[in-house]
Amino acid sequence: MGHIQFLNCLPLYWGLARTGGLLDLELTKDTPERLSEQLVNGDLDIGPVTLVEFLRHSEQLVALPDIAVGCDGPVMSCVIVSQGDLGALDGQRVALGSTSRTSVRLAQLLLAERHGIRPHYYTCPPDLGLMMREAQAAVLIGDAALRAALHDAPRLGLRVHDLGQMWKEWTGLPFVFAVWAARRDYLAREPETVREVHRSFLASRDLSLEEVHKVAEQAARWEAFDADLLARYFTTLDFRLGPAQLAGVAEFARRTGPGTGYPADVRVHLLPPA
Repeated sequence: MGHIQFLNCLPLYWGLARTGGLLDLELTKDTPERLSEQLVNGDLDIGPVTLVEFLRHSEQLVALPDIAVGCDGPVMSCVIVSQGDLGALDGQRVALGSTSRTSVRLAQLLLAERHGIRPHYYTCPPDLGLMMREAQAAVLIGDAALRAALHDAPRLGLRVHDLGQMWKEWTGLPFVFAVWAARRDYLAREPETVREVHRSFLASRDLSLEEVHKVAEQAARWEAFDADLLARYFTTLDFRLGPAQLAGVAEFARRTGPGTGYPADVRVHLLPPA
């Protein structure tokens, strides 16, 4: 089982220890990109997978219903930080602080189709100060985006543009950054194990959100954010994968598919009921 080491996934895993759901799971911790590759390659049986990689390999994977990391409006941890207005970025350098294909593709889509902007993109480490020495804007995700948006950007006088909010204003739909999926071959061999993992994650998520202040207080002990801010962040995120979220996935696929490696009408296969 894969485990993304970002704060945005903590509420999905925090309750596992409380419910006993961790007992039979071997967790592999890594970045979203590497975990996605391991799941597609068969090194993992179940795990988080970025939306773009899930859509690219949808025939190999089955999504677990009602479990995802996304947003229905602001996300706080997927941002463009710029020196000025977004309109000034046409033809300018924009630093990509992550190789996360979903976040990068979302940023490129919003800039190109919503704002008519086509910058020159390049990839670099997610250090906002270094990024802004050579670029007019930076795309950041995860914990680095939180630090940049809440600490560094205000200190440096930079503007923060929340990609979740931009998508919501443009389409009226939620956005899904990652889903939890099982390999089809593993599901065929171990259907009840997959369903038990699914049930464990649903229970973990629900418990974590019921006790979100406990989750935030514990996380604040080792993070550079206070408990109140973390509680706000955890409740801003959308951990569901229902009809509205699937509509957002379909809209993203329609707008990006032909140029990203999957059909515009790609089908999302969900774990069927027992």
